Amino acid sequence: MIRKVGQIMLYVNDQDKSRDFWTEKLGFRIVSEGSLGEMKWIEVGPADAETSIVLHNKELVARMSPGLNLGTPSLMFFTDDLDRLYGDLKNKNVNVGEIVTMPTGRVFNFSDDEDNYFAVMERQ
Repeated sequence: MIRKVGQIMLYVNDQDKSRDFWTEKLGFRIVSEGSLGEMKWIEVGPADAETSIVLHNKELVARMSPGLNLGTPSLMFFTDDLDRLYGDLKNKNVNVGEIVTMPTGRVFNFSDDEDNYFAVMERQ
C-alpha cells in the first residue's frame, strides 16, 4: 500500500536556474544531486519535508522517453504564514498572483522563472 508521496518530477529547461529559484527564492534545500551518463537530477525540498521535487532536463527526458507527459504538475504547497511568504516572494521579484480566500483557506499562485505556476495555501 502507498503511504506517502516521495518525489515529484518537474521537467525544466534549465536545471541550474531552476535549482537556484527553488533554493534562493523559496528557501528549499538541496536534498541530493547526481548524474548517470548524460542524465542529471537535482532534488530539492523544504527542510524536514518527506516529499521532494526532482528537477530533470526536459529536452533530455523527451529524447530518452518519447511520449512521456512532460507537463508541469499542479502543486499546492502549504504555509503557516501566507502574508509573510507572499511579501517575501514579492520582494524577491517572484511573479505572484493576488491572495484569494477559498472555502478551504487563503491561497495565492506563483510562477518560477520558466512560467510554471504553483499555488500556496495557508494551513495552521
